[in-house]
Parts: sequence; structure tokens; C-alpha cells
Amino acid sequence: SLRRQSLIAARYPHLTILPLRGNLDTRLGKLDRGDYAAIILAAAGLKRLGLASRIRAVLAPEDSLPAAGQGAMAIEIRAGRADGVDLAAVLAPLNHLATAQAVTAERKVSKIFGGSCQIPLAAFATVEGDNMRLRAMVATPDGARMASAELEGPAGAPEQLGEQVAELLRGQDAAGILAACAVTPDNHEGLAPHA
Repeated sequence: SLRRQSLIAARYPHLTILPLRGNLDTRLGKLDRGDYAAIILAAAGLKRLGLASRIRAVLAPEDSLPAAGQGAMAIEIRAGRADGVDLAAVLAPLNHLATAQAVTAERKVSKIFGGSCQIPLAAFATVEGDNMRLRAMVATPDGARMASAELEGPAGAPEQLGEQVAELLRGQDAAGILAACAVTPDNHEGLAPHA
């Protein structure tokens, strides 16, 4: 992802980051052949496929902020259903309030900046009791320009916290950073071996 690429490039400017395409076996094969010194993959996907032994390290959110809503699940209910069942009421016990609050704050930042897989943007909220901490960043894919912000506020006002963090990013020229992004569909994470 461009988000991971920009975060790694900013933290480790000496690395060469190259595109990496193909299914999981293809990507791991390229790593095994020495085409890459390291690759970044979703740990959950490797575990799900029985490949947890291939994981050498897990990136902490402090080192690689997740995308807005990463890992959250949602259930949609079709509008205008005629069967008379109140699915919202039936599904209500499945809603995890803290997760819903965190995702709402993260998505607010993403919406303000037009977040998509083509934009190096991260937003990550954590909730403890009635308090929420929201961290976010936007960057150029090469990591040369980055704006980052962090705020704490009431968990019960996630959209407001998202707006406040977005305002802090704007104050660091987030719009200019995103406008400077040379986004291409070939940008995927992969670290080239050292020359």
C-alpha cells in the first residue's frame, strides 16, 4: 500500500522500495529467491493460510499506522426491505461500541481527505473507557513529506475528534502533500535487497 510505502520510506530512507505483484505464493517465492530482502504482508492473511511460521516481525501501530477502518467489519442492511423483520434490532448486540467509535473517527479523517487505496493516508483510534486517542498522517509515497497529528478527546464525539485531527493535518499542508503525490497503480510494498 502507498500508506505503508510512505511510512517505511520516511523511517528508513536508505531502503529501496519496489513494487511487488502476484498472489501470496508468488510474492513469497520472490522473497525466497532473494529478489527482495523483505516483504510486508498482512499477518492475518498468513495465519489464515497456515503460514504463520513465515512471519518474522509484526509492525506495531506506532511504526506503521493502519488505514482508516482497517480490520473492522460492517454489516449493511438493504433499505426498503419488506419482510417486516427489524434487522437493525436483531443485529444490535453484535455492535461493539468502542470499535464503532474508533472507526467513525478514523473514517472522518479519511473522508475529509478523500481517502482511498491511492492515497497515502492513515488513521488509527484507540478507545479506553470514555477517552479516545486518534493518530493520523498523510504523506508522499516517497516519505519525503509527511504531516502527522494526534489528539485525545471524548469517545462519544468521534466525528468531532476526526475533524480536529484533520484540521491539525491541514495546518501541516496535508492538502499540498496529497496534491504532490505521484500515485500509480504499481505502488505495492516490497523492499529491495541492499546493493
